[in-house]
Amino acid sequence: MIKKWLQENKAWVKYAMIIKLVKYMLLLVYVFTSTACNKTSEAQKKHVFRYNEHTNISSLDPAFAKNQANIWAVNQLYTGLVQLDDSLNVKPDIATHWEVSSDGRTYTFYLRDDVYFHQHKAFGKLKTRKVYASDFLYSLNRLTDENVASPGSWVMQNVGEIKVIAPYVLSISLKTPFPGFLGLLSMKYCSVVPKEVIEIEGTNFRANPIGTGPFQFKLWVENTKLVLRKNTNYYEKDSNGNQLPYLEAVAITFLPDKQAEFMQFVQGNIDFLSGIDVSYKDELIDNSGKLNARFNDEINLYKSSYLNTEYLGFYLPASMDQKPVHELLRKAINYSFDREKMLFYLRNSIGKPAFHGIVPDGLSKPKKVRGYFYDMLKAKELVKQYKQQTNDLNPTVVVSTNSQYVDLCEYIQREVKKVGIEMKIDVVPSSMLRQAKASGKLSVFRGSWIADYPDAENYLSLFYSKNFAPNGPNYFHYKNSQFDAWYEQSLATVDVNLRNKLYFKMDSLLMSSAPIVPLYYDEVVRFSQKNVRGLGINPINLLNLKHVYKVN
Repeated sequence: MIKKWLQENKAWVKYAMIIKLVKYMLLLVYVFTSTACNKTSEAQKKHVFRYNEHTNISSLDPAFAKNQANIWAVNQLYTGLVQLDDSLNVKPDIATHWEVSSDGRTYTFYLRDDVYFHQHKAFGKLKTRKVYASDFLYSLNRLTDENVASPGSWVMQNVGEIKVIAPYVLSISLKTPFPGFLGLLSMKYCSVVPKEVIEIEGTNFRANPIGTGPFQFKLWVENTKLVLRKNTNYYEKDSNGNQLPYLEAVAITFLPDKQAEFMQFVQGNIDFLSGIDVSYKDELIDNSGKLNARFNDEINLYKSSYLNTEYLGFYLPASMDQKPVHELLRKAINYSFDREKMLFYLRNSIGKPAFHGIVPDGLSKPKKVRGYFYDMLKAKELVKQYKQQTNDLNPTVVVSTNSQYVDLCEYIQREVKKVGIEMKIDVVPSSMLRQAKASGKLSVFRGSWIADYPDAENYLSLFYSKNFAPNGPNYFHYKNSQFDAWYEQSLATVDVNLRNKLYFKMDSLLMSSAPIVPLYYDEVVRFSQKNVRGLGINPINLLNLKHVYKVN
């Protein structure tokens, strides 16, 4: 039969073989070209850090540092008043120190006097100049300029007034106290930029950036390559008094395919790989999350807690189209599946089971909230109570998700069926999922929350009733007067210990009514070549290259 088919379709088969051969030849050309381009001298390789950005970069203007791709590049080019260390402690940057008023509303920053912008013709003959407090006044106000339309404008919504007290002294007054304000200022949106350069470049500033960071802009061929060079005027030094950065350059490529990126990494053509994609996760790590033994002599693996909580969320208000999932069923789902087993088999143990509320392990918790653990008997009992109370003998829920998380939802689907709950899975594109979630059209949805700044308030704000979506991040339309009172009290509480106690109460209250099913607290996973040193890792997955160097 096969022989007859081949004879009848001889021309088509020949054409298909030619096409396949052409594709193979093109692949060989790419590999040899890539190899040739990377055959620089060992001395050059030693001083250049190379990584791939598969999602591309849309802008090098910090006002548009809205996603990881932009943030990583911007972080090499710009600095701000403060910065975070790898433990998420707020540390001085251009500001050497600061004072906070007793009411927690006014911050006074004292700046270094040895910080210079990268070179540009706008600065005249010297091609550079010092950074002053007035530059921060301009940069922060620029975020709220309607003509700029920065997605980071929300950072300034609680700022009442910014004043220049002296050439190197800046005052920022808040409308209401906000303990996480310093963390907000560490975001790349708040980087300092030069007014005179932006006035010359206009919208082209996105591709002609001038900052104060450890690296300065050299070349950007969009969708192909971005090159940054060492800033020899950078102001920071290491603990031994050596000037940073150590590297001479950073080279970023833009291969869109994750498998191709992985191949470039294992061939040694790039120095760093972030995250673990399903296409190669089993090749790199085993089910326990450890590096596969064959790579031990070639690759370093780094893992850290990540400020990202993955969950299933419930839309709580009743509507004409749907009724909310009953609290007993919400709790039953929480008890019905083994989070540890789910992570072991589906994510190679990347992440930690979400046993302790919405606030992830990446943030310090003086006391851990008790959430939900695997308890099949408890889940069955809750379903039994639900049937008795409602006379609904066939409880059914519909979970909406995108294709990336279908495997997790299918795992939960199988487990909840064992306790008497029918779960249907609706797979929709990510853009439609976000829109439907914001408009309250989904009864149950898979969601995640990555912190914008390192404070538990970032997560608890999801449940504040004044933040109802689409005007805020409360996609659940959760409303509880006690929660709201504690939340508002925490915003006015300057004392860290008292504020943490309020955070604990809020998270515990949430778990008692189960508006979400916490799935896992994510982890940052990084791989680097064995000769890379000083890379570091942190819970916000910020790429910081000023301390990186390479050895032979």
